[in-house]
Amino acid sequence: MRSDTSPTHPPQVAAALEVAGVFLKLGLTCFGGPVAHIGYFRREFVERRRWLDDETFTDLVGLCQFLPGPASSQVGFSVGLLRAGWLGGLAAWSGFTLPSVLLLLLFAVLAPNLGGPIGLGFIHGLKLVAVAVVAQAVWDMARRLCPDRRRAAIALVAVAISALLSTVYAQLAVIVCGAALGLVVCRSGVSSDAMASPRHAQEFHVSRKAGVLALVLFFALLFGLPTLARFDASQAVAVFDAFYRSGALVFGGGHVVLPLLQQQTVAPGWVTPNDFLAGYGAAQAIPGPLFTFASFLGWMATGVPNRWSGALLATAGIFLPGFLLVLAALPYWQSLRAHPSMTAALAGVNAAVVGLLATALYSPVWISAVRSVADFAIACVGFVLLIRWKAPPLAVVALCALAGVAEAVLR
Repeated sequence: MRSDTSPTHPPQVAAALEVAGVFLKLGLTCFGGPVAHIGYFRREFVERRRWLDDETFTDLVGLCQFLPGPASSQVGFSVGLLRAGWLGGLAAWSGFTLPSVLLLLLFAVLAPNLGGPIGLGFIHGLKLVAVAVVAQAVWDMARRLCPDRRRAAIALVAVAISALLSTVYAQLAVIVCGAALGLVVCRSGVSSDAMASPRHAQEFHVSRKAGVLALVLFFALLFGLPTLARFDASQAVAVFDAFYRSGALVFGGGHVVLPLLQQQTVAPGWVTPNDFLAGYGAAQAIPGPLFTFASFLGWMATGVPNRWSGALLATAGIFLPGFLLVLAALPYWQSLRAHPSMTAALAGVNAAVVGLLATALYSPVWISAVRSVADFAIACVGFVLLIRWKAPPLAVVALCALAGVAEAVLR
């Protein structure tokens, strides 16, 4: 009798547990924000574990850059979905997200007691880790996604657009421009190479019916929650609506969500400006997705039944819209991604992503962390350790954190 199990297709529950363990490790070690997370994911799932091929991964990154929501979390959710179905998607999100949620809630409890040169130096050292990790991600992805002059030119155009536009929709404009340029300049060569490779050998466990239901639910919540919030005396629905709306309207994820969160939480008086800035600093200094900053804000928000419910509502609210849109897009993406026009567009998008990563390396990562020659030296040492010595990221994190403390104490 033929067995349904094999080393490459383990039972779904066992595969989901495997996914949870791998993403838990990433959730504890992925410093640097969504830019760096994508680099971590590629090394873990394409190079080391070979859960998916390079074409599937890069196309998936391009798709998630198109959609509102936390791009790195959407990519992780999709990888879990590919590996172990619906349980795998949930396991991937839980493992990657819960460590940073718990760390930020711990920070919310301990924040009044943190201070002095040691505490501030430790946090600053973690910011320098982000510089090294993001620089490594830009280096690796530029070599892969911009191998010729045409795609390198698209990346430069993306940098120029990012520098000229200051709106929250700048990243969306960059992605759309990259897709358009890809359709024009990347049809020859890129499309033929892609057609020769097994681009649709890996499929996601999402039917078109499930995709339509996800899209309907996305819009139902987007337009229905404001009405429900008017009848909720505890403000629980209003809190969920505020964070759902932030997650549904931000493109590019990461730091781009901060202006929306400030508008949704500080303006109505739920969170004080000082608490908002303190939580933002802590969110930059811990591993995992920056969207978990919402967990801190939900904990601190007034008007909810208790702090735990506020954190839960905020966390679920900000991540849910992005995942619903991924589920809505995946069934159609599977059939479109092998088309020559889509292949060319995704090549342009991936090149544009490199430009976005390079811009993000400067702002906010570099300008918020590198403030002296010593900071520059620490970041360079971390970068070289990652690139040339292939040092474990956790070791680089510890080294840079200790260097930050030493710098603060000796100053």
